Amino acid sequence: MAHPETLRELLTRYEALRSRPGRGRELDDVSYTLCVSTATRDIRDALRAAQAHVAGSQAA
Repeated sequence: MAHPETLRELLTRYEALRSRPGRGRELDDVSYTLCVSTATRDIRDALRAAQAHVAGSQAA
């Protein structure tokens, strides 16, 4: 699992790109990186895993 700060940055980037039309390739790249960083194959699973890891690091 990637460092929580790295995941936080990827999550922020993902949300920013998702809300902007015409950023398909960049969004695909960030989605792929999130999946690799969280050892998942689906962006929904990657988002859940990243969010949980970031939240867990803040609680500690």
